[in-house]
Amino acid sequence: MPTKPTKPTNRRRPSKETSPTPPPKLPLPALLALATAVFITSLTETLPAGLLPAMSADLGVSESATGQTVTVYAIGTALTAIPLTAATAGWRRKRLLLTAMAGFAAANTVTAVSEAYLLTMAARFVAGVAAGLAWALLAGYARRMAPAHLQGKAIAIAMAGIPVALSLGVPAGTFLGEVVSWQVAFLAMTGLTVGLLAWIAALVPDHPGQESGGAGATAPHTLHALRVPGVTPVLFVTLVFVLAHTVLYTYIATFLDELGMGGSTDLVLLVFGAASLVSIWIVGALIHRRLRALTLASVLLVGVAAAVLAAFSDSPALVYVAVTLWGLGWGGAPTLLQTAAGDAADKAGAADAAQAMLVTLWNVAMAGGGVFGGVLLGLAGTSSFPWTILLLLVPVLLAVAAARRHGFPVRGGGGGR
Repeated sequence: MPTKPTKPTNRRRPSKETSPTPPPKLPLPALLALATAVFITSLTETLPAGLLPAMSADLGVSESATGQTVTVYAIGTALTAIPLTAATAGWRRKRLLLTAMAGFAAANTVTAVSEAYLLTMAARFVAGVAAGLAWALLAGYARRMAPAHLQGKAIAIAMAGIPVALSLGVPAGTFLGEVVSWQVAFLAMTGLTVGLLAWIAALVPDHPGQESGGAGATAPHTLHALRVPGVTPVLFVTLVFVLAHTVLYTYIATFLDELGMGGSTDLVLLVFGAASLVSIWIVGALIHRRLRALTLASVLLVGVAAAVLAAFSDSPALVYVAVTLWGLGWGGAPTLLQTAAGDAADKAGAADAAQAMLVTLWNVAMAGGGVFGGVLLGLAGTSSFPWTILLLLVPVLLAVAAARRHGFPVRGGGGGR
């Protein structure tokens, strides 16, 4: 997701080498490489959601315990995003991106060959650490490749890897898991990552790192960003919105199995992801002028989807309707929240710190969603998931509605109504 922490008062001075001048048009091959990196990070994180039954059987643990493979990934990211981005702030951007993606190749390979639950969890933690580096780098990298008036579209193209992972990657991985084995799905991820390393090396322009006050300066940077008007509401919305989404998404295979739709998990995820692709296309086209309206619509659509699942889950047709609405609401959310955080903090020179905090809270929410969903699964069953989402979305909607001047403004800051 986001970029690196900055100094509280002034923007960091570039290192001795200046960044290449952005081309007048979007460098699509390079941006598509970043989108593929986003695809790999997103798919690595969410792939277990479609493979829980098979993974739990082979690893000899419950589905709830297997669901924690998503949680430990998110913990790895949450614990390391801020300190690692501070420690590597001076690294050249291509070198850092190659390092992060190599980490994914190693972690997915170990996950595929592991027969022990603890080793699998360790590999997933390492993948989360690699994600902390990647997410804190990718949005800023995309912005630096584009002229100022096209930076929003550049981020939208890079973030398109998320809905592609949901629409194609997770269903394809689920299908591979059912037809061959879940191990093959993870090995396929390794192969894709190796190909991406060559793509990055050949076609992605390099940029210098930035001078940093070091890891010890992280706390002042963070406190400064939190004092900037609009940053706190965006971070709150990120934390609770992602938590609401993750509670159900992590256990979607188990949820569908309880409805008698377990054999349709790959198709349901395909519908969800296709709707997410439509969502990110709409957001990419309108975010410069309509950030606030798009964010409100995003929350409302996910809320309506949860209400349909809560009241009409006995109808397969309405389950597909709900999943479509869910994808339409969720697909553009990463771009919306990332842009809102960057816009709110940019004028105060705190955009990098705000983005690093957004990455951290995003993954705290992912981890919390996996744990909370597992507790709900054990105590109340899958029927509790949609009602929980509805309860969580109430404060999210109120926070977006209240942040009219800063965070999700009516005018300026990346979009109005």
